[in-house]
Amino acid sequence: MTRPLVFLACVALTATARASPPQPDRDPGLLVRALWLIQRQGTPDALAPQSDQAMKGRLFKALGKDGTLTSTELNGLMASSTFAKLAGPDQRLDPQEIAMALTADTPESRTRLLPGIRAHADSLTTSFDLIHDSHRVAGDAMVAWIAEKYRPGQALNLTVICTGNSRRSILGATMGNIAAAYYGLPEIRFHSGGTAPTAFNPRTVNALREIGVEIDPTGGEARRGEPATANPIYRVRWGTPSDSGSPPLETTEFSKLYSDPANPQAEFAALLVCSEADAGCPVVRGASVRIPVPYLDPKIYDDGAYETTKYAERRDDMGRLLFSVLMRVRNQLHERPTN
Repeated sequence: MTRPLVFLACVALTATARASPPQPDRDPGLLVRALWLIQRQGTPDALAPQSDQAMKGRLFKALGKDGTLTSTELNGLMASSTFAKLAGPDQRLDPQEIAMALTADTPESRTRLLPGIRAHADSLTTSFDLIHDSHRVAGDAMVAWIAEKYRPGQALNLTVICTGNSRRSILGATMGNIAAAYYGLPEIRFHSGGTAPTAFNPRTVNALREIGVEIDPTGGEARRGEPATANPIYRVRWGTPSDSGSPPLETTEFSKLYSDPANPQAEFAALLVCSEADAGCPVVRGASVRIPVPYLDPKIYDDGAYETTKYAERRDDMGRLLFSVLMRVRNQLHERPTN
């Protein structure tokens, strides 16, 4: 396998994630299934966002013509002891064994995601190389805080904060909740808030509906931040109910101050996703950690030819960071010794 072909494989995998969402029942292919196996069982170094492109290139080369993986080919991507447990006596992982390992490790909350959302989430996991350098430090801080604070069965809260609580904060909170369900961490819940609330913007609604999120008005209206702007309350749902009593995969969303009673009041992580909120909130009351992770406001493209594209771009930029974060958290928790 030549270096140009490996590079083209990485470009193709990233281009797939940038394209329109795949069909829920379409086979993702062997390379993606092998990628998911590494994301579940790989070494921490291999799963850092800055290593993602090189990791995918190595994996493409390792699969070869027969789609079988060996410990030697995965050296540095997966611990040899982990590979030995997965591969069995022949010490080779063939396509069927890769698929079986993934099926056995699928969390219940992932199976409850609505079909379009599940397909879009699968796609996002192939594009962690697109996480911007400026967001990787914030991602590392989130991983460290969540892994330290997480306790099974206990709610752990993060509040995504921007100025108007109309676009980025709601996009980020929704994608964070989807990522938590995808990785089997439904106790982790994301909330949204602002410093000068307005309303849940219709363009934000459309960007989330585009990937299958169900958003319906409740008929109620919350307190208005701007007297001239209606502030309707919506039911936002990303998954089906559970038969086991697990937390529902839905929330009630509207524009509000980050300190609104609907949000956690203490021991939460504050994620500042715009520079204005970051500057305006040097101290976030009740937060146990404050993490700036600014994104460009898609509002600047409103009413132009690229409006829909840019809202989707921001949704996915924030989504892939939070998916990468919760993937790494899941792996750390899996390695934590049990009492």
